[in-house]
Parts: sequence; structure tokens; C-alpha cells
Amino acid sequence: MSFIRKHLKKIALWAIGIYLAGGITLYFLQDKLLFHPEVLPASYRFKFDVPFQEMLIPVNDEVKLSAVMFKAERPRGMVLYFHGNAKNINRYARMMTNFTRNNYDVLILDYREFGKSTGRLSEAALYEDALVMYKVARSRFAPWQIVIYGKSIGTGIAAQLAAVRDCRRLILETPYYSLEDAASEVAPIYPVGWMLNYELPTYAFLPKVTAPVTIFHGTEDNTVPYASGKKLEQLFKKGDEFVTLEGGRHNNLNDYPLFHQKLDSVLKQ
Repeated sequence: MSFIRKHLKKIALWAIGIYLAGGITLYFLQDKLLFHPEVLPASYRFKFDVPFQEMLIPVNDEVKLSAVMFKAERPRGMVLYFHGNAKNINRYARMMTNFTRNNYDVLILDYREFGKSTGRLSEAALYEDALVMYKVARSRFAPWQIVIYGKSIGTGIAAQLAAVRDCRRLILETPYYSLEDAASEVAPIYPVGWMLNYELPTYAFLPKVTAPVTIFHGTEDNTVPYASGKKLEQLFKKGDEFVTLEGGRHNNLNDYPLFHQKLDSVLKQ
């Protein structure tokens, strides 16, 4: 019995050690796990097959945001597009015709440390830079002509902006209830709420959004669980809509006719 107890104790100590080591690794590497930027040299010039204007927007002496404005032929407003956690503007450019063909200009930025944007990434910085984007949009259009759009990790940023600034509509593609909620699905054995440097509590922002809200989410999303996004529906006001894409994954909703039908419909409203 003594041998068994010693053996079990050794196994328990090893298990605790592995658990703690995993938690420490997750904590210190969380930025690399959450964000996968692709940096571009300052001399890089974007090339797209549609009309666009490249912009470098100063936030302060140290921070400049790289952004691109895609231009509609006869714009009736502007979409502020907050992209996902990977690469840079180049990855999302193919989506911009969803808006320009509906007569909206689109302004998309790279977060700090992404693309050619400078500065240090943080949750406060994401919100601050969203306000800078809104200011650019307001120099051209009225609030009722501005649509705020978030994709993946950008949904929390978009929801926060729509909670503090007026807009025509808020559209969220593959959103999360909160970053903690989504991360808990990936690492359920850890107290991720205590470990994360980013909260992005979409659930706290949504009740403050006065504009209509449309959410798109696929049932087979392995990055942001469908259940996490679906929780946001309980916070809806009259007129908000949750659009389920059966079989949809995290990055293929653009392939679904229903996605385009609904998106075109709300942009025409």
C-alpha cells in the first residue's frame, strides 16, 4: 500500500506540474495565440483590382494606422470594417466588394503590430483606434450613413464602438459572447478569465447599441463556437436578427448565398 501511495503521489505531482506549466505557457504566450499579424515593410504598397485609397492615419507621435478605403461608384455611406486576428488587410480585401457593390465605401484598418501599423497592441488601443476610424468616417458621412462591421475578433471592437457612437447598423460575423467565453471552450481546464489580458466583452456592449444589429454565425465554427455567438441573441432588442448558416465554418460564410442575401438586404435598408 505504501508503494501505491508513493506512486500515486508521484503521478499527482507530475499532473500538477504539467497543469501549471501549461497555464504559465498560455499566460505568457497569449498574445501570440490570440493574434497572428503579418507585418509589412513601410515601403509596401497595396495592389487591388478595385478603386481604393491607401491611408496612413496618425494617432499620436508614435502610432500611425495603416488603412485602406475601398471606393464605391456612388457611395451612400461608409462601412467601418474591423477584421480578424490574422495577417493584414490583404487577407480581407476580397470581402470589400460585398459593400462597394451595395454603394458603400469601406474603410478597413490594420490593428497596431499588423501590416504597416505601428504602436503596441492592447485592448485599450483597439478601442482608441476604432474611435479614430469613426472620426475619419464622420468627416465624410453622417452617423446614419455609417455601418460598423466586425469579423471574428473584430466583433468585440465593432460592438464597443457602436455602443459609444451612433451608426446606421452594427453587423457582426462569427462573434463571441466574450473572449473569456470563447477561450473557455478551447482551454476549459484553466481559469481563463483570470489569465486573459483581453476581455472584449461583447455581451456588455450590445445592450448599449441603439442601432439595429445583425449577426451571422455558422453552426460548424471551430474557432469561435456557435454557442458563444448564439448567447448574444438573448440581448437583442426588437428588430435585431441572428442569421444561422447551417454547416458554416469560421472563414467560409462568404460562400453561402444566404449570407449575401441577408447582407445585401440589410445594407439596402
